[in-house]
Amino acid sequence: MPTTTFRALGLVALTTLPLQAQETDPNLVADRQEDGRWVTAEDIPTFKIEDDGTVDWATFSGFRRYHAECHVCHGPDGEGSTYAPALKRSALTMDYYDFLAVVAAGRQKVGASDNSVMPAFGNNPNVMCYVEDIYTYLKARGAEVVPRGRPAKRADKPPEIAEQEAACMGG
Repeated sequence: MPTTTFRALGLVALTTLPLQAQETDPNLVADRQEDGRWVTAEDIPTFKIEDDGTVDWATFSGFRRYHAECHVCHGPDGEGSTYAPALKRSALTMDYYDFLAVVAAGRQKVGASDNSVMPAFGNNPNVMCYVEDIYTYLKARGAEVVPRGRPAKRADKPPEIAEQEAACMGG
């Protein structure tokens, strides 16, 4: 019986850790909205999850765009595949600007035990117009504040994002 209680308490502690991280890790804390998207104090895109589980528009958009463009290689929900690595942790550990550079220019790793190629998406508006959203979604997945699958609740699309999207997509 004590083991069951200990395991239950451990699970509670594990499930609350990401919410604590969201509130204390400066790489995750939503400081303010800029042009309709949440950013950290250092102006890096981040997510904002409400107490009822509602995700901000960029996180929801990132889910949609990731699954339209990225999951074929990198697996559903940023979990990785046998073909390409998981990205949900990369969004937490990789510098945002390095992430953008890899998405735009691609990357090739060749070695004795590694041979992988990430194609360049710099000319693909379906990726580059939404790269901040994709990053935001992956960051939320890596912090484990957004579960696998489509977010159940989302905020409305801010008008600033609608304007940016139309301009970027040529509309």
